[in-house]
Amino acid sequence: MYLRCFFLGCLVLVSCRQEPLFDIIIRNGTVLDGSGNTGVQADVGIRADTVAAIGDLSANAAGLEVDATGLHVAPGFINMLSWANVSLLVDGRSQSDLRQGVTLEVMGEGRSMGPLNPEMKKKMQEDQQDYTYEVTWNTLGEYLQHLEDRGVSTNVTSFVGNGTLREYVMGYENRPPAPDEMERMKELLREAMEEGAVGLSTSLLYVPSGHASTEEIIGLAREASAYGGMYISHVRNEEDSLLYSIRELIQIAEAADIRSEVYHFKASGQDNWHLLDSAIAMIEDARGRGLHITTDMYMYNASSTGLNVLFPAWAREGGHSKTMAYLEDPGKKAQMIREAQFHVPAENILLVGFKNKDLRSLIGKTLAEVAQNRGITPAEAMAELIYEDDSRIQVVYFSMNEDNVKKKLTLPYMAACSDAGSYTNEGVFISQSTHPRAYGSFARLLAHFVREEKVISLEEAIRRLTSLPATNLRLQRRGMLKEGYFADVVVFDADQIQDHATFEEPHQYATGVAHVFVNGVRVIAEGQHTGAKPGRFVKGPGYKK
Repeated sequence: MYLRCFFLGCLVLVSCRQEPLFDIIIRNGTVLDGSGNTGVQADVGIRADTVAAIGDLSANAAGLEVDATGLHVAPGFINMLSWANVSLLVDGRSQSDLRQGVTLEVMGEGRSMGPLNPEMKKKMQEDQQDYTYEVTWNTLGEYLQHLEDRGVSTNVTSFVGNGTLREYVMGYENRPPAPDEMERMKELLREAMEEGAVGLSTSLLYVPSGHASTEEIIGLAREASAYGGMYISHVRNEEDSLLYSIRELIQIAEAADIRSEVYHFKASGQDNWHLLDSAIAMIEDARGRGLHITTDMYMYNASSTGLNVLFPAWAREGGHSKTMAYLEDPGKKAQMIREAQFHVPAENILLVGFKNKDLRSLIGKTLAEVAQNRGITPAEAMAELIYEDDSRIQVVYFSMNEDNVKKKLTLPYMAACSDAGSYTNEGVFISQSTHPRAYGSFARLLAHFVREEKVISLEEAIRRLTSLPATNLRLQRRGMLKEGYFADVVVFDADQIQDHATFEEPHQYATGVAHVFVNGVRVIAEGQHTGAKPGRFVKGPGYKK
């Protein structure tokens, strides 16, 4: 009996030793943990959705083993300004970002996918063009949970847009809110923060976000600050009034006692390039006084937004429908053309997106070319095109200086973004053009600015993509390769990672990312999408269950 028990016990011990201690082991890679420290040769063990061990795991077994010899292993990258909010509803695979190593999409620049009132829901449904989807949610938290429930490959989170709050309560009216309207916006903001939003955003170049005064924004920002949230802004002007706009952001940060960030920090237009140094000095002075001010950027010297922003502010303040009504009034139309403000020459304005399929033959042409072909001025061509397309028309502005791009990248508080959707390079997505940043911003950082230009080190670039934004957003257990953290992991070849998207041919995936894991599930294997959709709604610091 004793011998029988002894042998049974031995069999149990052998059986236990043979069971894998990890679900996944990534072996022999150079681990960059996100801190900015020099990489170390190590294995990474993953159990369920968590990094369980980092070190020499040669004596351990796993259900899946990935050979990372000659490759780097890093935390998943964070896209601080993503417009994937609609593209993920169409295709949850998030391929253009995921294939660059992005594992978290941070959405909501000035406008967010909630809260929505019935009128806003109806408008969102009616305004759909190539991308179609059902608007089944009411709040921002419900939208983000909807993405998780239907399946996405990347994690998702969002700011609450002040433009959305204003539209919910006041429509597009350009006036200060009444006390009860202000309180209602605060209430909606508090609800969104408790659902898991990461903070308050503004996009002050656009309406109705830009109808808000500094004092109104401070009032909302104080609410976000109370929940540990962040304030982030597309500042009012990135051109000749850049310094005023940066000063306003600093004023809001100080008055509301809130961590604050400048979206896609830039000085736009050749006449304004020299303002960048002064803007940086203002931010660093504020940081020196103890304010937590940070910035983010995409890796190109061209921006992308609507063609309509060249119209005077009065022609845009009532929203697109008001702009269209003005274009039908000969007197107003003439005034709009007269007062149009071109911060870049018309030959530096590339047409990339039309609602009207009959106009899509113009994609890839410049506004100057269209004007010349029609025998009219660029301002007249702009007015005609916007009216014919019944949209703001998406364009690319070649408006920045490459030396300034490098200068911005050296700032230790500079994170990264795409300021674009996340697409698949087939089907409905290729019916329009786009900015190459949708497919290449993160790979371009590692390929062009790190490997080729050596503007910053690889270790520092990984910190900017991971722990810096995660810390700014106060995300729990994200942004580092560390035991106990969620297993968002990128395995890439630092010598081969490369962006391929161009302004002429933007729908081209980056290469050089071998494997990507999101919450412990492999979504990219040997450079190809696995079809897995383990992404989650990542809650902000104010989340209340």
